[in-house]
Amino acid sequence: QVQLVESGGGLVQPGGSLRLSCAASGIIISGATMGWYRQAPGKERELVAAITPGGSTNNADSVKGRFTISRDNAKNTVYLQMNSLKPEDTAVYYCNAHYRIGAVNYWGQGTQVTVSS
Repeated sequence: QVQLVESGGGLVQPGGSLRLSCAASGIIISGATMGWYRQAPGKERELVAAITPGGSTNNADSVKGRFTISRDNAKNTVYLQMNSLKPEDTAVYYCNAHYRIGAVNYWGQGTQVTVSS
């Protein structure tokens, strides 16, 4: 059974930091492009950051310079370091594993991030 389990969300003040983790089981993430997405109330789910099997990263313009995605294949885990958080970063954050062969996608259940004073 495939599971992606996100953790590390919570309530933080503007300007603060959080580190999200996504631990995978049932799959080996080294061959997947791993991504973090977010969905705010009333909005569509959007890509925040992604990292390829080779380690290349891509960030949304709205988070460039503030968020960093990384992976630890030995731990089968991907991370999202979020700094200088803004209220508009408030959303449910989802982890995604995408395998190009077969176009297979797996999703986590999401973790809530709330940025508020």
